[in-house]
Amino acid sequence: QVQLVESGGGLVQAGGSLRLSCAASGSIFSLNVMGWYRQALGKQRELVALISSSRNTNYADSVNGRFTISRDNAKNMMYLQMNSLKPEDSAVYYCYAGGTKGFWGQGTQVTVSS
Repeated sequence: QVQLVESGGGLVQAGGSLRLSCAASGSIFSLNVMGWYRQALGKQRELVALISSSRNTNYADSVNGRFTISRDNAKNMMYLQMNSLKPEDSAVYYCYAGGTKGFWGQGTQVTVSS
């Protein structure tokens, strides 16, 4: 079993930055892909960014060039640096980790005011 805890969400003005963190604990040796998803009110959950154990990355077109995903395997941490935030980035952001099974964090709210 894997536990994921997100932190770092909050309220920020458009154009600002936030850094989300995801702390992983438990059977983390089985984790390969980690990533961030988000779900805005009334919308489906969508992929934001993924990072493999070898640090290959993949981004949604909407955030490419503004967001950066990273992970520190030694500390069992994953991060999402979000720059040039827009009101449409407002959502609950979820940490995801996958291996033989998929695991989700509880989510952290990001609100970008115009």
